[in-house]
Amino acid sequence: MAILPILQYPDERLHKVAKKVERVDDSIRKLVRDMAETMYAAPGIGLAATQVDKHIQLIVLDVSETHNDLKVFINPELQASKGIEEHEEGCLSVPGIYEKVSRAERVTVHALDEHGKPFTLEADGLLAVCIQHEMDHLRGKVFVEYLSHLKQTRIRAKLKKHRREIL
Repeated sequence: MAILPILQYPDERLHKVAKKVERVDDSIRKLVRDMAETMYAAPGIGLAATQVDKHIQLIVLDVSETHNDLKVFINPELQASKGIEEHEEGCLSVPGIYEKVSRAERVTVHALDEHGKPFTLEADGLLAVCIQHEMDHLRGKVFVEYLSHLKQTRIRAKLKKHRREIL
């Protein structure tokens, strides 16, 4: 397993739309393991393949407090959504930034697991938020793009300053 580099906003590669996974094979399962290791090490609760510069429809999530409930979604499709709720979100591609975003409070998603087996999952709370957040990445959208233009400009400036301070 390997820890993969995570793209940082506003990297243009974060805006690439992910392609469907044609075949779930050992290379996909290896990517799942590497993404999970990367997510846990970051530490985070969700990671889309887009964030590690792999532009395929693959998401890993684990919202458990014990980090032992990894969920894998390949070619996820939102089947239904209900209600609206506002949650504070963060993102491994936008480190240190947390903002409130409105999303569906309950979702039904259909996907393939890491063995290529189809499943349907109903989710609410943090899991529902996480699924929607990561699915946005697959469509080339980062959560800060839900915010006002002014907030986006401030976030870009803050991240740019932070990167200069690190170097």
